[in-house]
Amino acid sequence: METKLELRHLVYFLAVADERHFGRAAAKLFIGQPTLSQQLQRLERQLGVELFARTSHDVRLTPAGHAFRAEAEQVLEHARRAVETAREAASGRVGKITIGFNFAAGQQVLRPTLRRLSRDYPGLSTTLWEGLSGPQLSAVSEGRIDVALVYSSLPPKPLLTRRVSTASLSAMVTRHHPWAGREEVAFRELADQPIVLPRRERSPAMYDAVFAAAERCGIPLTVAAEVEDAGSTAVMVEALQAVAFISDARPRRPTEDLVAIRIVNPVPRVGVRAVWRPDSQPAVGAFLTSLEAAAPFPSQLGERTVRVPAQGGEVERGAAGPGDEDRDA
Repeated sequence: METKLELRHLVYFLAVADERHFGRAAAKLFIGQPTLSQQLQRLERQLGVELFARTSHDVRLTPAGHAFRAEAEQVLEHARRAVETAREAASGRVGKITIGFNFAAGQQVLRPTLRRLSRDYPGLSTTLWEGLSGPQLSAVSEGRIDVALVYSSLPPKPLLTRRVSTASLSAMVTRHHPWAGREEVAFRELADQPIVLPRRERSPAMYDAVFAAAERCGIPLTVAAEVEDAGSTAVMVEALQAVAFISDARPRRPTEDLVAIRIVNPVPRVGVRAVWRPDSQPAVGAFLTSLEAAAPFPSQLGERTVRVPAQGGEVERGAAGPGDEDRDA
């Protein structure tokens, strides 16, 4: 027959086992001695064994009591740990979090944030996913990742977002391109060049920032190819002797065959934002707290820094549809 024990009976038992006196144990537990005696008698009846050998002067554990004591201590320790684990999980201090990021966010924002997260929330394990911003926004919406650090204007509802940094875009060409030896180019010079862009669905903020800069200059752009990913971009830049765009967070020579050149007048920029769902797990709150603590993050070209607002304020809510280009870009 199954025996159902109450945790308080184990607490009462261990108090008497430690004190070897019902009166002292009752005082320690802040209950009356008669109540303590009755509860322990009930426990013994449930178990069908005597736990204590009682005399008028002493209370000793029986062999069954000694055996029961070791197990009772373990049960209470497991119960204590269960409570602590539940509280830690509710605060985001234990558990798992999946973080998406693009290269610029990884360099500017993610590294210092992860250092802080590891220090303040050592029980929280992380999984990282690098990719373009568009797929990551979809992954956040669908619950496949918990939070993303991406190029973004206001994302679709109901996602929440917070601006954390700014990335400047550079031109990327092959080492055989006429621009390869230059330190900088004016944006209007792109009017005479074929360009390669990621499809807007793959990186909407970058796509919009480039065309917004062209509009400010009053120049047309010739899009020679729209691609799916960074690998395809490099292939098309070499094949077409075209110009592509990458973050200034990347090195000046991304590969042996490709060179990055600073763009000026104007500098196309995109906002780096943290994006998450309003129903996110507590671990996301821990990540945002670490993000705030690690700020301010440097924007490219050393022009300014961006301080992450406190967790309670300045959280932006998603737009009804696809956002405009980043107006701070």
